[in-house]
Amino acid sequence: MAQPQYPNAAPNRDFLWSVFQGVDKDRSGYISANELQTALSNGTWTPFNPETVRLMIGMFDKQNRGTISFDDFGALWKYVTDWQATFKSFDRDNSGNIDKGELHTALKTFGYNLSDGTVETIVRKFDRHGKATILFDDFIQCCILLTTLTNAFRQFDTDQDGVITIHYEQFLTLVFSIKN
Repeated sequence: MAQPQYPNAAPNRDFLWSVFQGVDKDRSGYISANELQTALSNGTWTPFNPETVRLMIGMFDKQNRGTISFDDFGALWKYVTDWQATFKSFDRDNSGNIDKGELHTALKTFGYNLSDGTVETIVRKFDRHGKATILFDDFIQCCILLTTLTNAFRQFDTDQDGVITIHYEQFLTLVFSIKN
């Protein structure tokens, strides 16, 4: 997405409307995942990860149409710009990506106390280019998925000790019921 001229100020409605109209290529009044993907930038001149776009459309699609309205777009814009600021704050070397150490710091800040091995697994899962780093769009997807999995886990972790005991079918139900 194009950055507002004043990144610390909230973009005004006219600015967002002009961006929305530029993205709504079919003039339907709604933005599809494909349209949104063309408008998003991860800072590397490569398209945003389609799965991340799909997840975000799902989060902001209030009408369950697979598209977002202008009002939904405003909320999504704020969401992406907030994530962008978060990403930049953890990209300590300003490389435009997050490495294992930077991800570990970010996850600790978010309240996840994960082992080095688990963080390495997460980096491998979200590293699309084989460089042991995560791009901005994949960072968003990683954080969404981690939050979703954590919330699903907590449904069974009633005493909040980080340990659950479930049957295989409960596990399958848990995994297949996760909306992402």
